[in-house]
Amino acid sequence: MLSIGIVGLPNVGKSTLFNALTRSKQADAQNYPFCTIEPNVGVVEVPDVRLQKLSDVSKSKKIIPTAIEFIDIAGIVKGASEGEGLGNKFLSHIREVDAIVQVVRSFEDSNVTHVHNKVDPKGDAEIINLELVLADWQTVSKRLEKVTKEAKGVKAKEMTVELGVLEKLNIQMEAGKPARLLEFIDDEELIVRDLHLLTMKPMMYVVNIDDVPQSADYNHIVVEEGISHIYVCAQTEAEIAELPLEDAKEFMKDLGMDQSGLDKIITAGYKLLDLVTFLTSGEPETRAWTVKNGATGPEAAGVIHTDFVKGYIKADVTNWKDFVEYGGWNGVKESGKMQLVGKDYVVKDGDVCYFHVST
Repeated sequence: MLSIGIVGLPNVGKSTLFNALTRSKQADAQNYPFCTIEPNVGVVEVPDVRLQKLSDVSKSKKIIPTAIEFIDIAGIVKGASEGEGLGNKFLSHIREVDAIVQVVRSFEDSNVTHVHNKVDPKGDAEIINLELVLADWQTVSKRLEKVTKEAKGVKAKEMTVELGVLEKLNIQMEAGKPARLLEFIDDEELIVRDLHLLTMKPMMYVVNIDDVPQSADYNHIVVEEGISHIYVCAQTEAEIAELPLEDAKEFMKDLGMDQSGLDKIITAGYKLLDLVTFLTSGEPETRAWTVKNGATGPEAAGVIHTDFVKGYIKADVTNWKDFVEYGGWNGVKESGKMQLVGKDYVVKDGDVCYFHVST
């Protein structure tokens, strides 16, 4: 299962947000730095309105959505890359996640101490981003020193590409900029991937605001250009998460919210990981499955069962809307809305699939 790490300075609302996302009291949310030490882990279902509609057609006995793992990581402080606070522990935990949600504080509350005694979302993000860059710089510098020595020997030609990549990264880090802003070709991408750099991970910002986003215009709070932003009031989201489903809907309606901030975060996180959802639907169950964007038919079948990769023969595929409109598989076959695809077919988001495999 793919995972997203929730990071930020202490007391920005990370643990409150995590508790709301996971509908739990798992993360201790208190008014002091390093309240979270060991990371809290929670599995969150990805909201998908398509599932119920497919289930209604297939008269499925159960519905199984796909899920993402969220990890609440200890608050970072200035100097973390040098081991300040829980720096080393923080950095080791963040290396293990697939993407990053960075929470920045925009809310005013005299009862919740800000580690720098002022509310400055952009400044907070700059501290964290610099610490991530500095940690990566250490990784790159060590590797560059080693490769430079090796490049003087018999492997000089073999090391040319790697040396070029490391030098390019070193210049970027020295300027305090993340690695993800650089462009790499195929051979270079493999080298960069092996470095496991923190600043190559996809990232988005969650701006923790005073009130629900509909009640004011928060779009002027742009932490970093070119990065996705979601605006939520973590405290309100936590209150919504504690209510029974119908009460939560009514409460959101009263607040003028058509979608919870948490659903926005989950959906945005899913996009951040560059995932697509394909679906299967029949009487036993209607289910959502996750694959990386660009996955082929056999790769998608392998998510259901690893043996299906080798055993893949072909697949029946239709769009979920056609499946609903024409009343299931028989309807889409008769209407010509079903495709019979081979091994090279690239699965699209919203495909309903039936795989034919040899056993």
